Amino acid sequence: MIYNFNLGIGWASSGVEYAESYRAKMLREIHQPAKFVFTDMFPRDSLALMTENIGFLDQEIIWLYTYFTDFEVAKVTYSTKEFQKTLPKGEYRAERQGKRGRIFFQGSGNYVTLYFTDEEHAYIHRVEYVSENKLIRKDYFQDKRIYTEYYAPESGKAKLYMRRFFNRDGSTAYEEMLGDEGEESIFRFPDRILYSKQELIGYMVQSLCLGPKDTVIVDRATGLAQPILENVNQARVGVVIHADHFSEGSTSEDYILWNNYYDYVFTNHDSVDFYITATDQQNQLLCQQFEKYIGVRPKVITIPVGSLSELKYPKGKRDPHRIISASRLAREKHIDWVILACVKGHETIHDLSLDIYGVGGEEGNLKNLIEKNHAGDYIHLMGQKDLTDTYVNYGLYLSGSTSEGFGLSLMEAIGSGCPIIGFDVRYGNPTFIRDGENGYLIPLHDRMTKEEKVDALCDKMLTLFKRNDLDQVYEKSYERAREFLTREVMERWNQVCSY
Repeated sequence: MIYNFNLGIGWASSGVEYAESYRAKMLREIHQPAKFVFTDMFPRDSLALMTENIGFLDQEIIWLYTYFTDFEVAKVTYSTKEFQKTLPKGEYRAERQGKRGRIFFQGSGNYVTLYFTDEEHAYIHRVEYVSENKLIRKDYFQDKRIYTEYYAPESGKAKLYMRRFFNRDGSTAYEEMLGDEGEESIFRFPDRILYSKQELIGYMVQSLCLGPKDTVIVDRATGLAQPILENVNQARVGVVIHADHFSEGSTSEDYILWNNYYDYVFTNHDSVDFYITATDQQNQLLCQQFEKYIGVRPKVITIPVGSLSELKYPKGKRDPHRIISASRLAREKHIDWVILACVKGHETIHDLSLDIYGVGGEEGNLKNLIEKNHAGDYIHLMGQKDLTDTYVNYGLYLSGSTSEGFGLSLMEAIGSGCPIIGFDVRYGNPTFIRDGENGYLIPLHDRMTKEEKVDALCDKMLTLFKRNDLDQVYEKSYERAREFLTREVMERWNQVCSY
């Protein structure tokens, strides 16, 4: 069995979760049993819905907190009718608006709030109980109640002081006693007490009874690596490097500052059997740095975090001036630079258009930027969609990101023949862009102003549009994409599972 450990997941997941989803698909294809373990709390949404949203199967998921109960991760099916059976007899008034409902009882400030899985169905994920306008309890459900949170008023706010996790028959499996801010939780089981979440994770790893035929893959090491390495027994351990692994500005000839996320697993390299990077460039750099600064040569394997089932070709002629960008709408992705570059480019190429796919915290700011530049007719925020058959409709992928560990959207773009323009930064852009062949890599340095970066993106975009060999440019993207076809990536996972 391969156990993959991560922290959380969300509706707008990061590349780590999408990389795990691709991995799950690869492991299914080679008939390798695998589980994906998530260790965060998920109070706002159903874990099963979020994992299904990006392609996991319910039976592949383990949640740390229900692992110690007899619940398995599953979709929410607890209904309003079932909940109403638990209400005391007497008069009450119910109302619902969208994903939220409320039931009012007699007296002032006595009500419960129901949180539904969606706006159409009557399946309840969470219920909050309020008495005399004070929050006292929250219940969480699948087909039955899986856990309860208890609150008490403190300094005018509701303070969470305990969680109780249940078995299917309603009995208590264990309890979590939450300390004050900065203090560790205490977990109370019938036969033991654990004094931190790290101890809880360690207890879980112990109870997996791992052996030499098992493999543990750590996707996020923060808070996970130590209890895993201390309790992994004879299983092999792999660590996936999802981002830049060191701080270049704080690294000298004599000293390297590892990224905080990887410092522990690099320092304890003797307990790690292999590391996985998504690109050859990062693999080579990591090996060189280990040898130079630590004097060891670890086993580092390059496995792309995604793959292409096939290359996609347009049914008709590709529109060269139709541009796509796809990512989380996060500040570090610099979608604002992409927008401003297209605004400037539109002054020269009047049929230029830009479609931006993705969701995230910067959506409002980007919408305002488009409106401010009167660009709503040709620049559009498209939301989050399945882009499998979408890239092929575009003539250019434009990226403003200054940090891309791999770039699934970049891979998918070249798989549809899109040229790419982006900055020459580790590691994704140089992996997929062959400068001057299927796009352009723009040199980047610390002294560049925002205006210079926008100008550089625009200038390379106009340079590409003026080329008279665009069909060859598209073919160069297809040529690069063939190395990322599923059969190639699948073979690399086969090698990991068999050695």
